Amino acid sequence: MGSLNLTPLFNTIKHGGHSSEYSKIPFSDVLVTRRRNLFMGRKWRTVDVITGVTILFVHLLALFAPFTFTWGAFWTAMFTYVLFGLFGITLSYHRNLAHHSFKLPKWLEYTFAYIGVLSMQRDPIFWVSIHRYHHQYVDTEKDPHSPIFGFWFSHMGWLFDSGYMLEKYQERRNVEDLKNQVFYRFLKRSLPLHTIAFSALVYAFGGFSYLVWVVGVAATSGYHATFLATSVCHIWGTQVWNTGDLSKNNWWVALLTFGEGWHNNHHAFEFSARHGLEWWQIDVGWFIIRFLEAIGLATNVKIPTDDHKIKKSRVSLNKFK
Repeated sequence: MGSLNLTPLFNTIKHGGHSSEYSKIPFSDVLVTRRRNLFMGRKWRTVDVITGVTILFVHLLALFAPFTFTWGAFWTAMFTYVLFGLFGITLSYHRNLAHHSFKLPKWLEYTFAYIGVLSMQRDPIFWVSIHRYHHQYVDTEKDPHSPIFGFWFSHMGWLFDSGYMLEKYQERRNVEDLKNQVFYRFLKRSLPLHTIAFSALVYAFGGFSYLVWVVGVAATSGYHATFLATSVCHIWGTQVWNTGDLSKNNWWVALLTFGEGWHNNHHAFEFSARHGLEWWQIDVGWFIIRFLEAIGLATNVKIPTDDHKIKKSRVSLNKFK
């Protein structure tokens, strides 16, 4: 029996005197053109260890779900997933703070941002900074979480590699609008206290079963829903706009993330408060923004004009082809 030839899948290609293996992510046209030592052979900083232990603990807690099931805990976890994912991440961290797609009264802006803090996806300054760098350097070597470093790295491996961030961005100067506000500086300094206090309240309210479902299951689900937009939505799906990057529209990610899965739409018009641009593209985040606008709470709501769409559709050069 002859030996298996992997040459078609892995080819050594020279770049600037450095060699790197290129491999294709299955069922996609995305090439892994860079490698990063995710676990061994690199320096683990204190923040990497803390982040890794925290996320591991939450995942391990979720494993107790089958043994602690109650309908009360289940529905509370579902409510938490929607509250944190929709209002904390989608509306606040992403569309309001990162992209200024619409404005809210400060009391409501801060309320939604605090809900985001309780989702355990870091503080607004960190989250927004990373996301803005993602758009600035999308799918290049300086992108914080591009799949050109592999699926695992783009999904969540980047979270445990602060050294990678320091290599790319020595000083984060892209969030001065948030750093200038006392509230966001306070959240950054006191972040662990809010997570601990929330977990303690959940345990006091419903005991271990509620802790498992609300902190374990809901938070774990929220993690991976958000991570799907950084990984899957740059690998699998459809690209209807020539954005010059790997962003894709993915309908099932959109359902899990309240509209964030219409990711190619988002990269085409990152300023837009509406991600589901077609009538059939379900975008729950947009529905809430429209409601807030109707009652006078959301203002300066931005969406692409026909001219924006025509201009973007005429872009013919795609550097990944």
